[in-house]
Amino acid sequence: MPADTSKQAPMRPVGPRLLIYRIAAWVTGIGLLLLTFVALPLKYIWDIPGPTTVIGIIHGWLYMIYIVCTLVLAERVRWRPVTALLILLAGTIPIASFVAERKVTKQIESRQAAAG
Repeated sequence: MPADTSKQAPMRPVGPRLLIYRIAAWVTGIGLLLLTFVALPLKYIWDIPGPTTVIGIIHGWLYMIYIVCTLVLAERVRWRPVTALLILLAGTIPIASFVAERKVTKQIESRQAAAG
């Protein structure tokens, strides 16, 4: 995830983009947790497929929003493509979006503080 800030290009003002990204990360993470730990067990253990379809579609749409929010933020703070890709992939691994959100928030806040 975001690491050494001394080698990164100066970032432009973030404005509300960080907050929007954080909300998208949390909503995507919650949707993925519901899909993984509620809907999929219902489908494969108790043969109830309905929630998997509904939650899966909702998570797919939420993940697309997460992608857009992450890319907008990545452009703003000038992440390297690999960093942005790792953060994007965090939306596909249960709990990883929460970890990525915390690291991204701390990294951006420290860069903002250093910039003055």
